[in-house]
Amino acid sequence: MARGVHRVLIAGGGIGGLSAALALRRRGIDAAVLESSTQLRDGGAGLHIWSNGMIGLDRLGVADEVLRTAPAQEVCEFRTSRGDLLGAWPVGAFVERYGQPTVAVGRSELHRVLREALGDAEVRTGAEVVGYHQDSTGVVVELADGTSERGDVLIGADGVHSAVRRTLLGADPPRFTGYIAWRGQASVGPETVSPGTFCAYFGHGTRFTYYDIAPGVVYWMSVANGAPGQQDGPGVIDMLRRRHHDWPGPVRELIENTEESGILRHDVIDRAPVDTWGEGRVTMLGDAAHPITFNIGQGACQAIEDALVLAEKLDGALDPITALRSYEAERIPRTAGMQRVAWRIGRMGALENPVAIWLREKFMKAVWNRVAFRVAEKDQVAYATRWRVPAG
Repeated sequence: MARGVHRVLIAGGGIGGLSAALALRRRGIDAAVLESSTQLRDGGAGLHIWSNGMIGLDRLGVADEVLRTAPAQEVCEFRTSRGDLLGAWPVGAFVERYGQPTVAVGRSELHRVLREALGDAEVRTGAEVVGYHQDSTGVVVELADGTSERGDVLIGADGVHSAVRRTLLGADPPRFTGYIAWRGQASVGPETVSPGTFCAYFGHGTRFTYYDIAPGVVYWMSVANGAPGQQDGPGVIDMLRRRHHDWPGPVRELIENTEESGILRHDVIDRAPVDTWGEGRVTMLGDAAHPITFNIGQGACQAIEDALVLAEKLDGALDPITALRSYEAERIPRTAGMQRVAWRIGRMGALENPVAIWLREKFMKAVWNRVAFRVAEKDQVAYATRWRVPAG
């Protein structure tokens, strides 16, 4: 057991918070998760988990359980809204090179796997963190119900609107990207979407991405430029039909096979990278520290990596403050680069000018396979080999 850290408080019971609790407990450190909602969030979204995320989950001992339902992907395709191929990434090769596939999984399913792996760990719901204060021996977390909790360290894993971040860095709001995502799940068979499929279409100021997250369940996302703060009334299916009426492949069929009541609308937000994640005995991870837009599929993966690095640094640490700053020194540069790349790809996907779109297509056809895929593998996946569990 760590000599200097015996109890860690984790604000937030999302994927990052649960992963951190599991990583810490596997190293003999007690962790208490404080979740503001009355039940753990599961959400209706699908997650793209690259092989680096799966290597991390394997290190946490849950990869095999995830793979019971999560389809492994062979090729990620990128196309125009006319159906022309822009690039195809052979992610299936990662299994041989790194020992784990790239997969897609439902957020609720990954939540379930992580929560069950935690067993009898302390996971409190209805425990909204509103602030904290610290002294030379620990951190006291203040809860909305007037109670408090004390630990040796506090980890803010409470999302893009983090209360821990607000106390630490101030109340600056997230930035709106300029586009909105509509998300849904379609019930279709393998004749419509083959198992292990990933496809992203790029149009004029709008995109459509889909991938299967379980047998017979396909997650999809329609993205379009627009103003923030709006809501959909009845007829959102009709709006999506009109937006994608002439798009190729199974796009229209996926929309038609989705329950309108299950479609979620979200303004897509993130934050610019910062060089401070903590002070004293407090730090952050996941979206609280480095919200990454969906454009590179690394949000959940980076939260898992955060959890593993943080647990490594705290394990056996005599001085938790030094350990937390060491964690931040490693993770800030890695995640900052991904935040910037995701932002740029999002802006590229939001183009509306026909000339700019023509240039985007020329650019993607020229570099997406030969350069972008190799960069993505080197910068995103290879890092995780440090946690690869030896075969046998």
